[in-house]
Amino acid sequence: MTEDLSPVGRFETIVLATEGSEYSAAAEAVALEMARQCGARLLVTRVVLTNPEYEALVPDRVQKAETEAQKQIERIAEDARAAGIRAETVLQQGSDPHHEVVRVANDRHADVIVIGRRTRSDLARIMVGDSTAKVIGLASCSVLVVPRDTKMAEKGILVATDGSRLGDAAAYSAVRLVGKCKLPLTVISVVAEDSTAEDRSQAQAAVDRVRKEAAGEQVKVEAMLREGARPDTVIITTAKHRNADMIVVGSHGRTGLSRLMMGSVSERVIGRADCPVLVVKASM
Repeated sequence: MTEDLSPVGRFETIVLATEGSEYSAAAEAVALEMARQCGARLLVTRVVLTNPEYEALVPDRVQKAETEAQKQIERIAEDARAAGIRAETVLQQGSDPHHEVVRVANDRHADVIVIGRRTRSDLARIMVGDSTAKVIGLASCSVLVVPRDTKMAEKGILVATDGSRLGDAAAYSAVRLVGKCKLPLTVISVVAEDSTAEDRSQAQAAVDRVRKEAAGEQVKVEAMLREGARPDTVIITTAKHRNADMIVVGSHGRTGLSRLMMGSVSERVIGRADCPVLVVKASM
């Protein structure tokens, strides 16, 4: 592990993946506000589900769906332009929406995909939503998952790091983001109650790296170690206590399984949090 954090964390091109439903409304608002605060280009994207057989049977219905989808994303783009944001619309066709969203992000070299979280349940897979989980697993860029009825961070951001390369990537991105949004940052590393002295030393070194990076960026940061058997619970509880209305976590990188690893801390945080969660990918 190097002494400094890895150079990631750009917020220059943002892809908003909308489906035009109530599950996308909060994601649309968050994407516009993030693009405004970061001075980013916004690509408003929607996928029209189709396949050759369906198109051959009901071509008029497919054309109607495309027209309505184009109007919807153009309205979002117009609102963005009115706020001074550089916005484009990208209408895609395909039978697998998550693949199409990732294709847009890859083709346009996006830094972040913003997507809504559909459901909540006691099961992490159901909470995240299969399509959202697949976007996270396949994307080479970071993904911001936005629950219903939430907003862009206004009070503070919490980043969780375990001292790994992925944890460092999440921390660096969080430092960059709070610098643009002018918000306080809390960094947390969670250790088990029966952790060894070496484990605690590594966790302390991880938060110290974030503190050093934040100082260099003139960002206000509070760093802390916490104990707990369930890191996801500790992270979410600490975010609430610190009035942090966005959480930043690292991912497992591109797994090749089209999803996050089931049972991972990151996935449980994404599914259970009451605020947007930014899942950061490290450069491979």
